[in-house]
Amino acid sequence: MSLELLSQLETKIQTALETIELLKLELDDEREKAANLAEQNHQLKQELSSWNDKITGLVGLLSNQVD
Repeated sequence: MSLELLSQLETKIQTALETIELLKLELDDEREKAANLAEQNHQLKQELSSWNDKITGLVGLLSNQVD
């Protein structure tokens, strides 16, 4: 191989390494976003369950009043 080809190869490898590093950073960001969304989803499910329990209780009270 000529020195020019080795230089081109080195440049391409360096570019690939930089791209990999950027992609790793993006992946870390996306994982953090996913974790935040999973936590938010969990909180919303708990809130929904709480509201469901309250509504079920109220419907039960209404049913007892009608009977």
